[in-house]
Amino acid sequence: MGDALARAVAEGEDALEDIELDLLLEGVMRRYGMDFRGYARASLRRRVWNMVHAQKLGNISELQAKVLHDPARMEELLQHLSVNTTTMFRDPSFFEAFREKVVPHLFSAPFVRIWHAGCSTGEEVYSLAILLMEAGLYERSRIYATDMNASVVERAKSGIFPLEHMREYTANYLRAGGSAAFSDYYTANYDHAIFKAPLRKNIVFAQHNLVSDGTFNEFNVILCRNVLIYFGTQLQERVHRLLHQSLRRFGVLALGRGETLRHTVLEGDYDEVDAQERLYRRRA
Repeated sequence: MGDALARAVAEGEDALEDIELDLLLEGVMRRYGMDFRGYARASLRRRVWNMVHAQKLGNISELQAKVLHDPARMEELLQHLSVNTTTMFRDPSFFEAFREKVVPHLFSAPFVRIWHAGCSTGEEVYSLAILLMEAGLYERSRIYATDMNASVVERAKSGIFPLEHMREYTANYLRAGGSAAFSDYYTANYDHAIFKAPLRKNIVFAQHNLVSDGTFNEFNVILCRNVLIYFGTQLQERVHRLLHQSLRRFGVLALGRGETLRHTVLEGDYDEVDAQERLYRRRA
């Protein structure tokens, strides 16, 4: 009888936690217009609890009260829910494949529009700008770099990164096939590296939410790497349709290593450019 009661109590607590989480997400949607309801549940629960513990609260309901009544707490929750893990030339083999298999096809376009969706703090955006500059394409290209988190977008726009990271970034750059001195692209200022103005001039940073916002242009290339893995199945389908709608015919879609078009509703609308690096070309 004791074991059965313990199981019932545990199951009840799990059900209560689900209710609390649902109420928090519904409240955030109604109060701030930000929809996290379709995110992968396990990851979402873990990140919410990280903030509960950080705030020294007892449960999700206490967090809900603070978030709904205090926009500053909502900003903190957004930081917990946003995934901002990135580096310059992350997955160097991806950038090498992009340089070899995508760039040659971009020369036929009179102007190249690229959307980097979920750009985080911008390291991969500047990596792409460097790659295009070395290929001789940057002057007739524009990169639209977006993220749902406004404060993260502002950080990316500044082009300022810790100087201590430059050694790692230089190594990634060389593994990705970089052909210049990486230090030529930034200026060292005390403990920070500031990427030079010519590299930043053709990048447009803006806030955009893949969950709720629509398309805003037609692109030759869309990078949406390591974003979809945090979404549930229905939300992934919604975003795939948005990306497809935003990509011009024969345009290239780049996903993250843990993401794929296989077994999705749009699998038949793309050809594989590089299966390992998750590069796909939209069919006519």
